[in-house]
Amino acid sequence: MLSQNRRLRHLHGIYLRNLSFTKPQGRAADDLDADLLSSTFTTKPPDAQHQHQLHHARSSESLNLRPRANARRRSTTLANTTPVTRHKQLEYTVESRAADVFFSLHCDGHDDEDPIYISEVGQRSMNFNFRFFDLSSAGPSVTRLSEVNIRLWAKRRTSWGLLLTQDIDFRSLHYIGSMRNHHFPPNCLIFHLEDGMYSLDLASKRPEPKQTTPLPTSSYNALMKLSNLNNSIQDALATRETLAAQINSLLESTPHDAVPHAQESAHLASTYLATQKRSLRAAQTRRDDLKASIQARKEAIKEGRSAQSRAEDHVEHAQSKLPASQALISVTRESIHGQRRRICEDLAHIFPITPVPSGAPLSFSICNIPLPNSDYDPASSSSIEDSLSAALGYVAQLTHALQFYLCVPLSYPITPFGSRSSIRDNISLLPETQRDFPLFPRGGANAQYRFDYGWFLLNKDIEALCVSAGLKIVDIRHTLPNLKYLLYVCSAGTDEVPERKRGGIRGLWAGRLKGRVGMGSSLASTDDGASSAGGSRRGSMDSEILSGKQRDTLNRALGRENGNGSGDHSRQSSIGPLGGRPQSPIRLPFDDGDVKLSLRTKGLREGVGAHI
Repeated sequence: MLSQNRRLRHLHGIYLRNLSFTKPQGRAADDLDADLLSSTFTTKPPDAQHQHQLHHARSSESLNLRPRANARRRSTTLANTTPVTRHKQLEYTVESRAADVFFSLHCDGHDDEDPIYISEVGQRSMNFNFRFFDLSSAGPSVTRLSEVNIRLWAKRRTSWGLLLTQDIDFRSLHYIGSMRNHHFPPNCLIFHLEDGMYSLDLASKRPEPKQTTPLPTSSYNALMKLSNLNNSIQDALATRETLAAQINSLLESTPHDAVPHAQESAHLASTYLATQKRSLRAAQTRRDDLKASIQARKEAIKEGRSAQSRAEDHVEHAQSKLPASQALISVTRESIHGQRRRICEDLAHIFPITPVPSGAPLSFSICNIPLPNSDYDPASSSSIEDSLSAALGYVAQLTHALQFYLCVPLSYPITPFGSRSSIRDNISLLPETQRDFPLFPRGGANAQYRFDYGWFLLNKDIEALCVSAGLKIVDIRHTLPNLKYLLYVCSAGTDEVPERKRGGIRGLWAGRLKGRVGMGSSLASTDDGASSAGGSRRGSMDSEILSGKQRDTLNRALGRENGNGSGDHSRQSSIGPLGGRPQSPIRLPFDDGDVKLSLRTKGLREGVGAHI
């Protein structure tokens, strides 16, 4: 950029290097030599003046104090000082050189107290890179100037003070290109313009020519047209100012007419009135909607309170019944637990699991059929395979029954079918036709694998039953030990085992004895008496055989039915038709084709009534 073209609008940033608060002391070496030369002219003869030679001119930057004759050089090293001294010396150096600095720009055409730009404050440093700025908002009267006054303000301890003021003429700046490889004097200002960096204190550096394609310049005719256009614009601006002044004078001389203003005010008032009416109607509509909403909410609150009061009444009523329901639940649970104990004890009697005297440890048999603990010889004889199939059939039957009595659904359903029982795997990824596994050994390697896997699934079902009862299984391969352990724990208890409900096989006689009121009443009284008496212990032989009184009652009923209502019907009925061995008078009704069978016993009727 040419020096005569530099303006304030081209300035984008300012840098400060080597902040210093000391004023230059002494005189320049050139001035000292000049003084010496003048004194020589006055004291020496004229011939000596011609013998004096011209000295080499020195820079104005070399400001040195006049050396003293006996001046002693002081050492600046801090090698032999204490750390505290070095720290204080460093703090003193920093305090004497570093400070907070900002600058302000001033122009001649403006008030000195009103700067055109104030920079941010630089914190505690000696070299400052202030932020870039843009002076286009100051207007063309400022941006077209080529001179500016810059003032540096510094704060060393507590107060701010003016450090430096300098008038800068952008046309006198020296181009330096960049700030590298330069020795900056104290308080050196560097100006960042559009095409590079400039300074007054540093020597000029010739800028490198830009490698750009040459552009055609404007012709003389084009420049003349541009000049004529600029003159026309200036004339138009002058004409506009003249017309504005004439219009203002006419307006000032014309008397004021208040009618248009009043009409405009009336129109504006009518517009405001219409707007307020619309706002009022909208507010009234909103008010009506809010009233309707509040009324609906009141009704809803009223209904909610009534529902809440009803719910409180239901809660109070339910709380009054809660102790009885809890007592009933506890009694029902105890009854269920007792019935499960009785059922498990009955199952332990039906499927007796006893240890094998001559077998290995933990060897048991079910129904006198030994069953190994998942360890057997596949090449055994057919009799051993039949025994194994029968034992697994009993185990399958017992496990299948326990899942219903203990209310534990099995993961692998069992199909009990004696020695040909099977088990199904609905969990594994298998074809639908291969999900059933036999619980009896068959020939072939694949059949042996399927049998072993079926036995494994049966052991898993037993493990699930044990886990539901809170038992910990050591080895699931111990089929009968785990099953016996489960039956032992489920049938254990300190309370009395509840009795079996009355009924059972005697319910088969209901069809033959129906319609005989006397017999029915005698049976009812007999049954009630037996129930009230308490009966024998569950599982004993006496509980399964009719008492003597009941047997006599049934014999008399059968005698009357056969026409032997009088006489020694007991003795006659005990003699068979062939006069041989005695025949029991108690006969099952399955022999007569016209007898109506029924299993609706007293116990079952009580169970149904309890559920209803």
